[in-house]
Amino acid sequence: MKVMDEVNQFFTENIAPPHKIISVRKHKEEDREEKQEGWKAMVEVIEEKEYMKKYANDQMIGLYEVFLDKDAEITGFSRISLRYRSDLEEQQSS
Repeated sequence: MKVMDEVNQFFTENIAPPHKIISVRKHKEEDREEKQEGWKAMVEVIEEKEYMKKYANDQMIGLYEVFLDKDAEITGFSRISLRYRSDLEEQQSS
């Protein structure tokens, strides 16, 4: 799927390789004058893996929301939560 390939490539080059792409779905942005169709993906990324390993801490998992246009070009992303890998509940990022 082109959307998943684009998300994988973007995160690998700019943030960190994705741990998991947990969802991809069609998305309509209605905040503007025009309705723009595209995609929304949710991605889990292991944050600062080497640092956490060096200090024997549990890995941190960041959950990112990613928006893509209808041509599968990434138009925006943000980290919406952060948690220790062993935690069941997410901690909201600031």
